[in-house]
Amino acid sequence: MRQKAIYFFLIILSVGLLSCSDNPINSITFTNLASGDVKVNFRGTETDVPSGATVELTNILEGEYEYETVFELPAGTTSYDAGEELSGTFVLNAGTKVLVIYASVFIEGIYSISASITTSNNLSEDGILGNPLGP
Repeated sequence: MRQKAIYFFLIILSVGLLSCSDNPINSITFTNLASGDVKVNFRGTETDVPSGATVELTNILEGEYEYETVFELPAGTTSYDAGEELSGTFVLNAGTKVLVIYASVFIEGIYSISASITTSNNLSEDGILGNPLGP
């Protein structure tokens, strides 16, 4: 009977240890609402994000990672305007989720593309940001 109790304890312990992970999983989701395809250079890899598609990168370790966005210009473009958020640095803490949404406008030969980036990081944690609704 004692031997069965030991086996039972070892099974419960091994299942418990297998379900634990070292760090929460970080992810970045790219949604392309722009009229052309974009490519994201991230961690030494080029990720294609076709127009109208969503691509998710998962299992990214904590840290700071640079990224660059390369975009297609539609036919008939005479000039373009690119937003500042098309390149920069992602700061990933434990369990961070990042959402990047690309959007574009094409008016009179001028193609404008921008990126909107939101993250699940709490920026007010260290007093970086105050209460956005308060005085």
